[in-house]
Amino acid sequence: MVDTPVADQDLPQLIPLAPPGSSPLETVPTNEAAAIATIADLIESRIREAAKTGPAIRDAHPKAHGCVSATLRILDGLPDPLAQGLFALPRTYPCWVRFSNGSGTPQGDKIGDGRGMAIKVMDVDHSRSKTQDFILINNPVFFVRNASDYVAFQSANKPLHFFLPSLNPFRFRLHEMFAALGITRRKVNNPVDAQYWSMTPYLMGSLACKFSCRPNSPVSPFSDRSSTNFLHDNLVATLNAGDVVFEFCVQLRSDAKKMPIEDPTITWREQVSPFVPVAHLTIAKQHFDTPERIAFGEALSFSPWHGLDAHRPLGGINRVRRTVYDTISKLRHDLTNTPRVEPTGQ
Repeated sequence: MVDTPVADQDLPQLIPLAPPGSSPLETVPTNEAAAIATIADLIESRIREAAKTGPAIRDAHPKAHGCVSATLRILDGLPDPLAQGLFALPRTYPCWVRFSNGSGTPQGDKIGDGRGMAIKVMDVDHSRSKTQDFILINNPVFFVRNASDYVAFQSANKPLHFFLPSLNPFRFRLHEMFAALGITRRKVNNPVDAQYWSMTPYLMGSLACKFSCRPNSPVSPFSDRSSTNFLHDNLVATLNAGDVVFEFCVQLRSDAKKMPIEDPTITWREQVSPFVPVAHLTIAKQHFDTPERIAFGEALSFSPWHGLDAHRPLGGINRVRRTVYDTISKLRHDLTNTPRVEPTGQ
């Protein structure tokens, strides 16, 4: 595995959207395309404005705790509903894993925040980008329902104004507010001890599913919270000491009413359909806290639309991500004069 991208190419190549009306699992609102364009414009304007006085950074998850090398080993003997796409055959793939904080403004780790785990699987045959990305956070649900609400969130001067936009209680977004509080109130001492979820649904062959990555190693002894960047510090100490293993799991959609596609604020309850392990993600003992690795991690672009058609992202929030993530990636790399390429494991 190398830290240097192989060449400057026109990447990423994204999974195509389903043709209009062709996806029986999805319902696309008529105003969604306009809403997505508005979101992309709002975020692009903010990045350009911030880049006037500092580096061009991600609009979300800009603070990384570490970018680490890993391997994803697909389990043998998976049943047909799970033996799809990347998981069809037992094989081991090289990966990069980036741990991060969600806030668009880098801040101390003691402040409540979403903790992210982005996995880039490399050398994936039949993927247009030759990669398969999984975008995960340490909460099972998101706090925005759809593209229209995302416009309102991005337009709000403060997050509270999105949840309580007026004095009219009929306009309160209390369900979404409690979902956001659920994210920020989760206490994480070490990135390797948290469970992460995709929040949004994806295809698993012809079925819908969600993904999760949960620890499969003993709890790390490194949990000190005294430093501002303790998540980074504890991750460094953990991987200086030994390996870490996660179970990568799939939750198949088994109830259309209780497990909606277009509303990621609704939990798909494990009592209805449990998460089933399909792979082991191993992060081997390593020293990753170097200027070269930090720069490499900052240059990486992650998108749920990097990957196989068998895992096409589903739902409105994922359709927002397709345009917005690509727009941000192109802009960020252009402003930093950095080649935008996908890495390989060779």
